[in-house]
Amino acid sequence: MARQGLDALDGRMLRLLRERPREGLLEIARRLGVARGTLQARLDRLTRSGVVTGYGPDVDVAALGHVVHAFTTFEVDQSAREAITARLRAVPQIVEAHIVTGPGDIWCRIVGVSNQHVQQVIDHVLEVPGVRRSTTVIALSAVIPHRVQPLVDEVAGLSGDQDAHLR
Repeated sequence: MARQGLDALDGRMLRLLRERPREGLLEIARRLGVARGTLQARLDRLTRSGVVTGYGPDVDVAALGHVVHAFTTFEVDQSAREAITARLRAVPQIVEAHIVTGPGDIWCRIVGVSNQHVQQVIDHVLEVPGVRRSTTVIALSAVIPHRVQPLVDEVAGLSGDQDAHLR
């Protein structure tokens, strides 16, 4: 189960680990003014509690040639949702998928090398038994790319108060 809060040291530690992923824990601990063991214990606790979910490098899919980003909602037969989800996992161009409320059932973020490539991915999913229809929008640009550090900063009490009214 995810931990409900972070203290300022947790927040600063996570910020440095994100900003300097290749820097060793000893150097991060030195920058924070704490013992390496303290840092390791906190990192282990955050990992066990599900706050820290991975250590891999961030990958820019556009640099891999997948420059088109689309957001597609699929309407599906509810009884087939588990089988459909399993099939979606097998499509590498579907980089994210969520069960959602509203007129659609499954929301996917799809990447492709072209609009035609994205259409091929969507057509492939539409062939899956139980998928009825899709609605897609193409992203023109990212004004706020995926991020978590501002939220970490706020939860840890490190963020500025310009948007304190949103809390």
